[in-house]
Amino acid sequence: MSETETQPSFEASQVVPPPERKVFGSHLPPPTRTIGLGDKLPPARRAQSGSSSESEDEDDSKMKVEQLPDASRASRRPPIVDCHNYSGFNIHIPAYTGYVTVSGHTVAVASHHHVRIYDLSLSASPIWNLDSKDGFVDTKLKDFKFTALEFRPTLHQEDRGNFLWLGTKDGHLIELDVRTSSVTAMRPAIHAHTVTHMFRHGQSMISIDDTGKVLVFTPSEGVELSLATLQPRVVRIAEKQEFAKLLGGQLWTSTRDPNGGGTVPGTSRGPVVRVYDIFRAGSVGRSLLPSEHLGTVTAGTMLASQPGHVYLAHEGGHISIWSVGDGAEGVLPQCVEVVKVSTSDVLSLEGVNDRLWAGSRKGLISAYDVTSKPWTVTNCWEAHDKLPVLRIAVDTWSMEKLDRLVVYSVGRDEQLRFWDGLLGIDWIEQELLKRETEFSTFRDMTVLIVSWNVDSAKPDQLTGTPENVNFLTDVLTSIDRPDVIAFGMQELIDLESRKMAAKTVLLGGKNKATDGTISQKVTTSYKKWYDRLVLAVRCAMPADSPYTVIHTENLVGLFTCVFVKNTEKIRLKHVALTTVKRGMGGRYGNKGAIISRFVVDDTSVCFINCHLAAGQHHVRQRNADAQAIVEDNTLLPEAGPMDEVVAYVNGGDGSMVLDHEIVFINGDMNYRIDQRREAVIAAVKAGDLEHLVIHDQLRKEMKFNRGFRLRTFAEGPLNFAPTYKYDRRSDEYDTSEKARTPAWCDRVLWRSLVPERVTQLHYRRWEANVSDHRPISAAFRITVKQVNHEARAHVKAQTLERWKAVERERLSAALQHYIDQKAI
Repeated sequence: MSETETQPSFEASQVVPPPERKVFGSHLPPPTRTIGLGDKLPPARRAQSGSSSESEDEDDSKMKVEQLPDASRASRRPPIVDCHNYSGFNIHIPAYTGYVTVSGHTVAVASHHHVRIYDLSLSASPIWNLDSKDGFVDTKLKDFKFTALEFRPTLHQEDRGNFLWLGTKDGHLIELDVRTSSVTAMRPAIHAHTVTHMFRHGQSMISIDDTGKVLVFTPSEGVELSLATLQPRVVRIAEKQEFAKLLGGQLWTSTRDPNGGGTVPGTSRGPVVRVYDIFRAGSVGRSLLPSEHLGTVTAGTMLASQPGHVYLAHEGGHISIWSVGDGAEGVLPQCVEVVKVSTSDVLSLEGVNDRLWAGSRKGLISAYDVTSKPWTVTNCWEAHDKLPVLRIAVDTWSMEKLDRLVVYSVGRDEQLRFWDGLLGIDWIEQELLKRETEFSTFRDMTVLIVSWNVDSAKPDQLTGTPENVNFLTDVLTSIDRPDVIAFGMQELIDLESRKMAAKTVLLGGKNKATDGTISQKVTTSYKKWYDRLVLAVRCAMPADSPYTVIHTENLVGLFTCVFVKNTEKIRLKHVALTTVKRGMGGRYGNKGAIISRFVVDDTSVCFINCHLAAGQHHVRQRNADAQAIVEDNTLLPEAGPMDEVVAYVNGGDGSMVLDHEIVFINGDMNYRIDQRREAVIAAVKAGDLEHLVIHDQLRKEMKFNRGFRLRTFAEGPLNFAPTYKYDRRSDEYDTSEKARTPAWCDRVLWRSLVPERVTQLHYRRWEANVSDHRPISAAFRITVKQVNHEARAHVKAQTLERWKAVERERLSAALQHYIDQKAI
């Protein structure tokens, strides 16, 4: 049987050759610099001071801190789909050697010699388990391995998902009727080499082998595709394409550069992406390069909401965006943007409805809203038990067969998972939030937060002036008997004292008693402050209003102590506490945070006491610290089983800071004022604080940096003078040799799911002067809720009925998109 063959040639003008470069061994030569006669010499390199606290004059502009998409509002709730009668959890997909495709309830899995067919409407076990060694194919050929599979298209809708094409290591193509397990057609060795990819496009089928041979099976209009009789058209592409996918009717391919091109900055702009119009005879293959060096292409997709663009995932955590226009002949796709979405590789990618779904090495699937700049993570959930997500795909026939948009994923855990592509559970939760007043009762509580960098001062140094002697009493009585008092202190020990710091690293944070008291083994600095705070609260508060310490923790200078009125303590549950180290790349706690939380009634409240990176110009480091603190998903232990997860938000369980309904963050955040020292001091003396606020680094980041993780937090007016840096026991700003510029380093911010449920009552500084920082305090009135679960269930039932109408509308739009893309 003869085959017609066309072999596209590459136009030289479309191929960008790699630059010539001499390589010495396996490394490039070091960069050199020539300084001409009379040129100004570069400044001498300064020796490192070794200080862990201050680096005032070092600029971090050269330090690359990636601004990833904002995940601060992302839902962590897995979008489970409920359309199958039986779970797919027991379907085993061997990693790297297993292949799977899905059509409605039917799941086909091929691995080595075996083909298993499942019908999840009937059973969780395979209805057919076929082995090529047993000769289920009626031919002399036996014992072949399967390497690709896909359901072929049919003319009649009721036949969709009945006929499965299989490709083998020896280049055979086989068609299997999954209803009867009988082989309906076979083309032995039609490829002669391993079949690596198989695609369905309209009424056509496409198969690719590892030598670059592409077979395009396209029947005449109105004729059923027949593997046995149809003569395929052969197209030649580059061999060994690790990535291949039909996108917008064109075949996009890429392979790993054996020389590492594109993985080392400066070596090339790789990887090379090749695009073929395999449905047009005589078309020319085109080679493309991204706009910057990127890792190997791992996946690709298109989005219904962004027509004319192709998205490619890369190792290294990038996604490249390519403009393809309307696919007109001669129009070369261009890389228009590269977005960093992850610190690890993006291994899988799929456009689902109006979201871009990406799978990571850590088992997470993230859904991105690409319409915002920067991108926003709307959903991020653990899909495959912290193991790589190898593939994400849409079952395009599920909309007709199941009335759902089903997405399936395969992970390194060798499990198959099904997801709701419309993310209906999030729509339902958002609607329930809008109607929360219908099933909840509310009451007010008061919260007092005190933050102070004490610069290793001891409590017995609060002597001399009335401001020192009366400080604790004054701050505790600044609001009438608060329900919660949170003290957050920084630098309780001298961070420059290596002996003291080492002792705290070894002993701090351990051996807490069950009643919240501090361990005797910890340095006396923490013990003295703890005893003094307990005494101050007891003396300042009325005898008929006692308080109990529910949290106390220390971390290399950081110290948190949280008091709760006894009348409120009985309402608390899910109390937890943890620490986050940020110094020395996360290995040392001289910078970091202490995080505590509790649930009162049905509202979760989280307190963060932090100390961020120092230095006038280290804004990016401070931003990175803040990001690590609020987005790390291992901060707090899981709250355990709950009857109804109504206390936490965004599908969380309390194991992450942003799972909480109300979050307070205080501490020495170290954000400075971008003005000269003389100008700042003059403005302070003139009372012109509004002028200084404009130049405050934290306010500028919150206003202008759309990727800043504290952007969703709020702060009260800065109506008090900068709290840093003073000469001890003086009202004079730093007169030392370093002459640091005054700044509002000490801050209190908050965030609430419902902004109206937090009201700030005061935000001020105090004049205790035993440290180089002035203490600050902030008082709040918060509104907490108590849920009537029976009433909530009634409202949820009504919401589910409304969702059915919304779902039908969204399914119709998604169906049309996949029809236009010839995926159906």
